[in-house]
Amino acid sequence: MKKLFRNSAVLLTMMTIVSAAECGAVNPLISGSQAPYGTLPLSTLKAADYEEGIREGIKLQNQEINAIVNQRSIPTFENTIVALDRSGEVLNRSIMALSNVEHATGDTTLMNAMTRITPLLSEHEANIMLNEGLFSRIKQVYDNRNLDNSLTPEDLRLIDKTYKSFVHSGANLQGEAREKYRKLNAELSDLKVKYAQNVTNAMKEPERRLWLKADDLTGIPESIKAAYRAEAAEALAAEGKEDDPNLYLVTIFRPSYSPFMTYSDRRDLREKLYRLNGSKNTSGQYDNTQILKDIANIRLEMAQLMGRKNYAEYALELTMAKTPENVMNFLNDLREAYYEPMKAELVEIQNFAQASEGSDIELKPWDYSYWSDKLKNDRYAFNDEDLKPYFELNRTIDGVFGLATKLYGYKFKENNDIDKYHPDVKVYDVYRKDGSLIGVLYADFFYRPGKAPGAWMTEFRGESKDENGNREIPLISIVCNFSKPVGNEAVLLTAEEVETFLHEFGHALHGLSAEATYPSLAGTNVDHDFVELFSQFNENFLTRKEFLDSFARHYKTGKKLPAELLNKFVRAAQFGAAYSTIRQLNFGYLDMAYHTIESPLRASGDIESFEDNAIKPVEIFAFVPGSLISPSFGHIFSGGYAAGYYGYKWSEELDADAFAAFKENGVFDQKTAAKFLKMLQSGDTRDAMELYVEFRGKKPTVDALLERDGIKKK
Repeated sequence: MKKLFRNSAVLLTMMTIVSAAECGAVNPLISGSQAPYGTLPLSTLKAADYEEGIREGIKLQNQEINAIVNQRSIPTFENTIVALDRSGEVLNRSIMALSNVEHATGDTTLMNAMTRITPLLSEHEANIMLNEGLFSRIKQVYDNRNLDNSLTPEDLRLIDKTYKSFVHSGANLQGEAREKYRKLNAELSDLKVKYAQNVTNAMKEPERRLWLKADDLTGIPESIKAAYRAEAAEALAAEGKEDDPNLYLVTIFRPSYSPFMTYSDRRDLREKLYRLNGSKNTSGQYDNTQILKDIANIRLEMAQLMGRKNYAEYALELTMAKTPENVMNFLNDLREAYYEPMKAELVEIQNFAQASEGSDIELKPWDYSYWSDKLKNDRYAFNDEDLKPYFELNRTIDGVFGLATKLYGYKFKENNDIDKYHPDVKVYDVYRKDGSLIGVLYADFFYRPGKAPGAWMTEFRGESKDENGNREIPLISIVCNFSKPVGNEAVLLTAEEVETFLHEFGHALHGLSAEATYPSLAGTNVDHDFVELFSQFNENFLTRKEFLDSFARHYKTGKKLPAELLNKFVRAAQFGAAYSTIRQLNFGYLDMAYHTIESPLRASGDIESFEDNAIKPVEIFAFVPGSLISPSFGHIFSGGYAAGYYGYKWSEELDADAFAAFKENGVFDQKTAAKFLKMLQSGDTRDAMELYVEFRGKKPTVDALLERDGIKKK
């Protein structure tokens, strides 16, 4: 997923940082890199180099914008729209590099640099979008676009997208409203960065972890215990303390948190860890509760300046869904299909728990993963740990990359000559079937202290073509948080981690495959509710033996994943599908609640009550006081999914429908794959639904999704 900027509240004096320029060296962010494919010397760049690149990039792009505005020639597609789209090369290179490396490393000096630079970026963006002379030229080209017969459909698409983007960003506002929009945009940018860095920093707080002894780890698999032991040793070393082999460390980072919640027999400790996770960013140094209100209120004010009732109405104009009503109808339809099956699942789990415990246990949120896993194991003789021996990391990398080989003919070759920001990172040259280079892929798999949680795809440079049609290859990155190897032990992934890898790799293929002329139309620069199609599509292969047989072999015996075990996995996955969907709807309803407010949230308002009311229609468990989603819901408050979280389920309907075409024709059918590849290559050069219908021959329906999840259509 595309990364957005984040921020820090701590400042570092510039006097302590020495830039490349001050040392007499050339800053490659400004001059351009002479390394292979224009890749950057990421291991040598300092915070001041990034800042210098960004400041110089702003200056250079301002010169480019002034040249567009002040030219005497009448506005044309080439001298206005294309010139604007190709401007800002130094700035884009610098900010992409800084935001990517800062997020993947959690380096304090880079976080501080982002703090300093974010207001400048916000102001610069506003200066461009609110430049009256520039918008006047864009509008002239837009108004006369149908008079120029030389324009291609992609040219017309760029004109339309550029004009609407400027209008959407306040270009039609006048006088006081224009300046108000500019001010609000700057405030919003700062708040989003502060919110995001608070989330990252709160994850690292010492009080948000459990120091445990061996007796506290009943139920935990030995491989997970080893990881907790290694985590404790690393933490003690970082604190300058002597290692204690009797101590184990469990944190709220997902690779640590999820196994504990699934396997720990200690209900009291599961509850404690759940509350530690749910209460992050609700108080103290990294409290986000007021920041999120300010973000929601500023978005509302910006939308109302634009003549809209609420932010969702404003934000959804440039998406497939178009309106808040369409989004809520979609979410409500899913609720109608999945809510009763979810409740039935919970009843089964609670009955099983009570029978197992011999008491009237009331299922709580910290019980779900534990008892659902126990029930799956009892009913299907399946445990999530059963699959791990078949998902050794190196073979899984070969298998996931091999999916692109089977579908599109792509080949991956590790390149040790390309510099990287951390030794954990691997870099690959990616080739087409004909042997030509298509792009470069950075892969950063392992969890590190300070690294932001989760997984994502981003880019150091997007694809485009120059005026002579020469393609600039994309430099794409995927980042995960898999557990590091302990000693010489093999790294074994869970099915969920393999699914995450497939997901982010789908985004990477979207970026790598891009064949657009113009940067802003290339790769993942598509509608929010379309972009997840290409990542979630890949996840379907996790249940296909044709795919798994290519790599999923027991790391000790070398035997293939048995069909019986795979069938158990599929049936067990269907069992939790209703719960998983309703949990996603919790996030979707909450997102829409914040972004359909029509009057500001009060500073004294109770976030707990707001959140509880928002998700009441899709409530799974009774609200747990002090445990909240909102203060760390980065997707909507600091990421790019404000009024857009529904897009995951929207895209899931698309991906299930798309994969149905492969099931109909063969999961590696080359004709079907070629049609899907065309969508990957097209980016935003055409309307999303038009592309999809061309691939599928029809508009998507929810039928394939319901069938995949084992839900009967009403």
